[in-house]
Amino acid sequence: MIIPVRCFSCGGVIGDKYEEFKRRIKKEDPKEVMDSLGVKRYCCRRMLLSQADFIDEVIKFDELGP
Repeated sequence: MIIPVRCFSCGGVIGDKYEEFKRRIKKEDPKEVMDSLGVKRYCCRRMLLSQADFIDEVIKFDELGP
């Protein structure tokens, strides 16, 4: 739901790159975006590519209450 601050495998910082990545992949190739952001390791690339935003769907259940 929320992008991790660090990569689970190598510990590289990736949390600060997610917003720009998400914005730019609408118009550009994800490979080129990750290269320009400096995300070089495949484990860090996996973290960005496999992220799914479910927060909008999950928040509905919280608003319903018990």
